[in-house]
Amino acid sequence: MAGYHAVLLGVFAAVWAWAAIEPKYPHDWLLENYLVFVFVPLILLTARYFWLSNLSYTLITAFMLMHVVGSHYTYAEVPFGYTLQHAFGSGRNMYDRLVHFCFGLLLAYPLREVFMRVAKVRGLWSYWFPFELVLAFSGAYEIIEWLVAARVDPSAGLAFLGAQGDVWDAQKDMAAAVVGAIITLLVVAMVHWRYDPAFGNELRASLKIERGDRPLGERAVRTMLGKRRKRVD
Repeated sequence: MAGYHAVLLGVFAAVWAWAAIEPKYPHDWLLENYLVFVFVPLILLTARYFWLSNLSYTLITAFMLMHVVGSHYTYAEVPFGYTLQHAFGSGRNMYDRLVHFCFGLLLAYPLREVFMRVAKVRGLWSYWFPFELVLAFSGAYEIIEWLVAARVDPSAGLAFLGAQGDVWDAQKDMAAAVVGAIITLLVVAMVHWRYDPAFGNELRASLKIERGDRPLGERAVRTMLGKRRKRVD
């Protein structure tokens, strides 16, 4: 592990240890940290075979730090959230909304890097697919919240949801993540537009339909069946 990555891991481990000491609602802390128990080992394991940029790991670590701070207090009772509440004149603690916003803001870039390096997407699709995945992950998380909250102790479930009485909380959280992702992807696009001479050509090429392109669907099925019959014969 490189020195910088070791520092990131050390900072995260220190904050996580602090958050694990006498959390305000221990049952909610455990529910929130199931994601940590899954994704941190996953990130460390994949890093042995597929290294992301220092920028991507920094952004991922920043988001994870915000999450574990929320797990210590619960998202609805983080002190900084009350500061934001007063600043914006809101009727609720705003930390929950901030973290969902930062989910899109901080993770859109690492997702884009993965798409570009693994799926080899370029041009418009290198912005569209990370945007879509942020929205998909946000929706999936809201579904997970619902399923978990419906099956655990009601007090822990309410703390885990952090809806604070807002019937549109899930939709607003998803919207916040989408706005964060749009900001990041626009910034990345502007940097490439300013410094990458191939930016415009890549955008146009990504929308170009290759000569000889054919529809899929039933045609693809017929092609596969034809190839299979030839192998059988």
